[in-house]
Amino acid sequence: MNIDNTLKGLPKRLVLDGLLDENTALQALEECQSEKINFVHYLTANNLIPAHQIASIASNEFGTPLYDINVHTLSVCPKDIIEKKLIRKHHVLPLFIRGNRLFLAQSDPTNHQAVSEISFQTGLSVETVLVEHDKLEATIEEFLSEQDESIGETLGTIDDIHLDDLDIETVDDNENSNTDAVSGDDAPIVRFVNKLLLDGIKQGCSDIHFEPYEKTYRVRFRTDGILREVTKPPINLAPRLAARLKVMSQLDISERRIPQDGRIKLRISKNRSIDFRVNTLPTQYGEKIVLRILDPTSAQVGIESLGYEEDQKQAYLDVLHQPQGMILVTGPTGSGKTVSLYTGLNILNTPERNISTAEDPVEINMPGINQVQVRERVGLTFPEALRAFLRQDPDVIMVGEIRDLETAEIGIKAAQTGHLVLSTLHTNSAAETLTRLLNMGVPAFNVATTVNLIIAQRLARRLCSHCRKPADDIPEKILEEEGFGNIGIPMEEIQLYHPEGCPKCTNGYKGRVGVYEVLKVTPAVSRIIMEGGNSLDIAETAKKEGFRTLRQSALRRAAEGIISLEEANRVTKD
Repeated sequence: MNIDNTLKGLPKRLVLDGLLDENTALQALEECQSEKINFVHYLTANNLIPAHQIASIASNEFGTPLYDINVHTLSVCPKDIIEKKLIRKHHVLPLFIRGNRLFLAQSDPTNHQAVSEISFQTGLSVETVLVEHDKLEATIEEFLSEQDESIGETLGTIDDIHLDDLDIETVDDNENSNTDAVSGDDAPIVRFVNKLLLDGIKQGCSDIHFEPYEKTYRVRFRTDGILREVTKPPINLAPRLAARLKVMSQLDISERRIPQDGRIKLRISKNRSIDFRVNTLPTQYGEKIVLRILDPTSAQVGIESLGYEEDQKQAYLDVLHQPQGMILVTGPTGSGKTVSLYTGLNILNTPERNISTAEDPVEINMPGINQVQVRERVGLTFPEALRAFLRQDPDVIMVGEIRDLETAEIGIKAAQTGHLVLSTLHTNSAAETLTRLLNMGVPAFNVATTVNLIIAQRLARRLCSHCRKPADDIPEKILEEEGFGNIGIPMEEIQLYHPEGCPKCTNGYKGRVGVYEVLKVTPAVSRIIMEGGNSLDIAETAKKEGFRTLRQSALRRAAEGIISLEEANRVTKD
């Protein structure tokens, strides 16, 4: 094949420079034409060539100046000059206007249609500069989100008379319900709340906090376990924001004195909906409302992706397939206990097993499992639910949380009568879980013979694989002091990394990984329990048996370059 005849422009340049073979280039062009997508976008999305390389070659080939978008201030970008659909269609960004010239950032210099359409729409002469595609996309998203009605601008100017006329839409699971007359979506408060919920989903956050104070109001997102402020609406809107959220979650809007729990089902499209768990808390200056985003897919991720080490995973799987006994998962709120339990339930969820769960509230809906919502007000407590389960011929029982002696006793009796029981408990380590049960009043004999496995866990932020940099500045003495000498990895093989930060991550971190302490109740551990030993005795025995502590697991993750030492110190301590 003759390159000169078959390829032109940027594809030809990339082939001649040896960055792309001819067949791949031709295939890419065909797919771009059939799917109507940008050629540069196709290359970067499929990781064929890095964006900075494409931009550099395109700049040399077409004589278009290369511009560093990171130094550009978005506030100087002309707003409302180009329609949003054109910006998204052509992946362009208006940078500034000089006289009758509009300077336009783009990543594909061969996109002449963009120039002509924008020139026609604006009536201005268009000058283009080249920007790396990945950086440009991120900046466009930021620019468009700023263009969306910001709460400060949109709501700050609205008086009380207008806000009183808001029409509130309740989210209904029934797809056939009549929603023809929903005019509430035009209301600024409704639009703002909906936008916050959608932004939270897009950014992958786990919680959204609405917090009123004496003179300010703030909204925070928790992403990868870290809270950050996203907006500060006017304080006079606090009651209306609370009312909107309470209506969406079908709570009592007149009750502001006691906490309430509810649920929002946000239907994003015909086939996709996202659930939010809602809790209101009366504070001194109004109601603080926290929304937990419930991801139904998190339970189907598979045990491989949770972060268990091979021996820990095998121990969990071995106990899961035992016919009776108890598995306890412990850790603070938001440490992934529910996901660990549901991953185990998903493995057990086969047609021949009867599985029942009692939860407060039901966080993840799972077909094939009988899930019961605990309702204290009507007398449906954990003990009552458990008693009912035992009359329903169960194989596997899951109790959301062991909070008292009654729940613990019934759970243990169920485990002793041929059922597999899974539950959670709030303690700091696996060894402390056993002593916590003893302190509740559960007889030592029952604990020693019933509990099979305890998993203590934390969630640590995963280092971004694109920008992490080797941590060669940490002396070996410090590593010894931190505890790297007893994690089972030779010192010379340890490679630590620092977070750096790039457009693909948040401050050098992207996603989270579990850190686990898996303690199997061996005969030696059982003996300590029977002898009335404390958590220190149990921990010492577990160490001799070869079980790793949370701290050791975290340091191993750091030594493997998955998390940073700072993150290991944040989630665990000696």
